[in-house]
Amino acid sequence: MADRLTQLQDAVNSLADQFCNAIGVLQQCAPPASFSNIQTTINKDQPSNPTEEYAQLFAALIARTAKDVDVLIDSLPSEESTAALQAASLRQLEEENHEAATRLEDVVNRGDMLLEKIQSALADIAQSQLRTRSGAPSQPALMDS
Repeated sequence: MADRLTQLQDAVNSLADQFCNAIGVLQQCAPPASFSNIQTTINKDQPSNPTEEYAQLFAALIARTAKDVDVLIDSLPSEESTAALQAASLRQLEEENHEAATRLEDVVNRGDMLLEKIQSALADIAQSQLRTRSGAPSQPALMDS
């Protein structure tokens, strides 16, 4: 995923594209207007022509993209966030990462030891089954515990 500045730039570019497309489509679909008769009626419940539908569509797209731009701007670091604060935050994250890596190594080591015990037990079970099938007297296997 891109960083926040790239996302913001993409959103602003998208907003510009939507403005250009809206103007182009509305110009293409707009009926010719006469200046002698300026009376128009607007039915807000149902658009009377596709131009109004396009206007509503582009208005919704532009409003949504503008909200996305606002959210991205709000998510940017504030001016109060200095390099020293960011470095301290990074050090804290590195310490947490190191602690998590240590815990993960411990869990993996315990898992490896448990796997060895399970494999040993399975080998003992397999040997016992082979002895039982071959008719040899079974002897209890010595366990390393």
